[in-house]
Amino acid sequence: MSGATSDARARVLIVVGTRPEAIKLAPVVEALRSSRVLRPVVLATSQHRELLVQALAPFGVEPELDLEVMTSGQSPIGVAARVLERIERPLAELAPAFVVVQGDTTTALAAAWAAFYSGIPVVHVEAGLRSGRADSPFPEEFNRRGVSVAASLHFAPTAGARDNLLREGVAPGSIFVVGNTIVDAVARILSGRRRQEPDPDRATVLVTLHRRESFGPPLERAFGAIRRLAQERGERLRIVFPVHPNPNVAGPARRLLGDLPNVELRLPLDYPEFLELFSSSRFALSDSGGVQEEAPTVGVPVLVARDTTERPEVLESGWGILVGTDPDRILHESRLLLDDDAAYQVRRSGPNPFGDGLAARRIADVLSAECGERPGPGRPGRSEVGAT
Repeated sequence: MSGATSDARARVLIVVGTRPEAIKLAPVVEALRSSRVLRPVVLATSQHRELLVQALAPFGVEPELDLEVMTSGQSPIGVAARVLERIERPLAELAPAFVVVQGDTTTALAAAWAAFYSGIPVVHVEAGLRSGRADSPFPEEFNRRGVSVAASLHFAPTAGARDNLLREGVAPGSIFVVGNTIVDAVARILSGRRRQEPDPDRATVLVTLHRRESFGPPLERAFGAIRRLAQERGERLRIVFPVHPNPNVAGPARRLLGDLPNVELRLPLDYPEFLELFSSSRFALSDSGGVQEEAPTVGVPVLVARDTTERPEVLESGWGILVGTDPDRILHESRLLLDDDAAYQVRRSGPNPFGDGLAARRIADVLSAECGERPGPGRPGRSEVGAT
C-alpha cells in the first residue's frame, strides 16, 4: 500500500464486493480522504468482479486490496466462506480503526462477522432497513440483520430505519440518521451531464430484474408481462433491459424477450450510462433496492417487482408501487403510467425520502469525531444527525 508507512492517520477499511456497495461507498471514500485523522483503504472481495470495477471507475476509486473470491456458479455459502478465510490476514496487518460495510450483501455480513471476531468496530452504512420477512429479499434481509448485531455504529438512511433499530434494542447513541449515500453518488455522477430528453413519440421503460427469490416461474411471469406490453405497444414503446449475467436471468430473458424488435437486451451498463438512461425513461420496472432509491433522485417512478420492500419510504412518497411478479398487476400499472398523464405526474411529485446528498460527509465527520477530530462549523458532533 503506497504511502502507508508515512501516513499517520488511522486506517478505515472500506469493504466492497458488489456494484451497489461500490456505488454507495465511493462517496464515503471521497469524503474520508479529506479527514485529518482517518485514511480510507478500499478492500474488494470481488463478489461481482466485473460489475465492481465498472462501478468504481467513475469515482476514481481503485481497491488497494482484493480478496478475489468470485468463482463461477458461486453460492452465498461459498462467498461467505472465502471472505471469512481471506479477510483475516488484512485485518491483522492493517489493524484499522473501523471496518465499514454497506447494506445487505454476503460480503457485508462476512466482513462484519470477521471484524467483530477481530475486535474491530464495525460501521454499518445504510443500517436499519427491514422488510419484516427473513426470506424476502433472500438472503439480504438475513444478512442485514446479522450486520446490525455486529455493528458498533449504525448510519441509518431514514428516520424509519432508525426506528427499526431502536425497536430491536440498538443503543440510541450509536445510531445516526444521515440520508442515503446513493443520493450523493447520483448527484456526483450526473453533475454537469446533459440529461437526455425523452422522446415524446416513443416512451422508454427501463427494466432491471435479478432477484434470487424470483428465479424460475416468478421471473418468467414478469418476462411474460413485459413481452405482452412490448407487443401491444409496438414502435411507441422502447424497453431497455440491462441483463444481469446470472444464467438464471440471462437465459429466460433471451428466450422470452430476445425476438422482440422493441426490447433491447443489453449488457450491464456502466453507472453514468445507466443513470442517463434511467433519468430519460418514462418509468422503471425493477426488483433492485438501489433502483428504488435512485428513482426519486432522478425523478422517475418505479414499479417494484417484489412482494415486500425494506424501503417503504419509496412507496409512502409515491415514487414506487409494489407489483411483484404478477403479470396482471405489472400490465395494469404500466399502462396507467404510459397512458394517464395526470396519474403519472402524481407519481413524480413526492419528496425525495432518501436525503439531500450530504450523507457521506456526515458519515466521515462522525467517524473523524470518534477518532478525536473536532467537527468544524456546521458539522455534527457525537449526537444524532438528522437527514433533511
